[in-house]
Amino acid sequence: MVTLGVRRWETLADSVQGVNKRRNQDWYECRGAGTGESPLLLAVADGHGSAAHARSELGARFAVDRFMGLAAHFGRAAADCQGPGRLSRLMTYARDDFPRALVHEWRQAALGHWDRNRPVVEEASREPGTEEKVVLYGTTLIGAVLMPWLFVAWQIGDGDLAVVEHDGTLSRPLAPAEEDLGDETESLCGRDAWRSVRMHWAPVFEEARTPRLVVLSTDGLSKSFASADGYRSFVEGLAGRLAGEGGAGVREVLPRWLAEAARHSGDDTTLAAALRFARDAPEPAGAGAEAGGNEESTAVAAGAAEPDEPKTETET
Repeated sequence: MVTLGVRRWETLADSVQGVNKRRNQDWYECRGAGTGESPLLLAVADGHGSAAHARSELGARFAVDRFMGLAAHFGRAAADCQGPGRLSRLMTYARDDFPRALVHEWRQAALGHWDRNRPVVEEASREPGTEEKVVLYGTTLIGAVLMPWLFVAWQIGDGDLAVVEHDGTLSRPLAPAEEDLGDETESLCGRDAWRSVRMHWAPVFEEARTPRLVVLSTDGLSKSFASADGYRSFVEGLAGRLAGEGGAGVREVLPRWLAEAARHSGDDTTLAAALRFARDAPEPAGAGAEAGGNEESTAVAAGAAEPDEPKTETET
């Protein structure tokens, strides 16, 4: 069993508004060091953005904020659950209770905002029902918790969780059996939404088997490629570049990569990633810094060499 010893991850994250979009409907956050005392928490959310979901950029923020609070509580509970029996009980909580709590808290945030910000309407207008109010804030969400002995993630709706394992293989453990068609997707605003939350549960019993790279991204990234192979190639290329030169150079050009993806997909594009680096390696510049939602990424030294960027595929 892996101990509480220091496990450090380097994080990088950014978000780019889609072409011809009035505002960015995505939100993200990275927090923590990946240790037993300070789990690494990652989350990205993608507000739906249509007229029926007129407040979805707020819904995305609420989703990330509520996930972060619940995930921090989960991390504290997990600190005492390294034994197999206790991990089993923790897994049951993660599978059943965590999604219920997440959806409940998100709905309360959305309804609370509605009550504080009611639209000005004619007095005779009908008061919308609870579900109609919640739909205004509709959003997807992907969130993850990384600790020395546990990696767990949750997802509702589209977007991608990509994992480069310890041996270099790439997986998408939360990809649905059938991809969503068009713009239809599951959502936090759906009835009984907690039932649609998918979970990835991966205890780490040997330190050497810890994933190398974890990538969370909204569907604006994967939609920018002509095929799923293009997205996989992007993640593999990202992993190679990060392993070769760390996060500084990649962090500098990440906004341009995402802008190129947003140009091809037409959608807001957000990525949050965590790269594991050797325990004894010096901490790279910018590592460990917390990334807030949609804030500018950490700057690197002026004059740094510009790396080659993975290419998005264009449709013919």
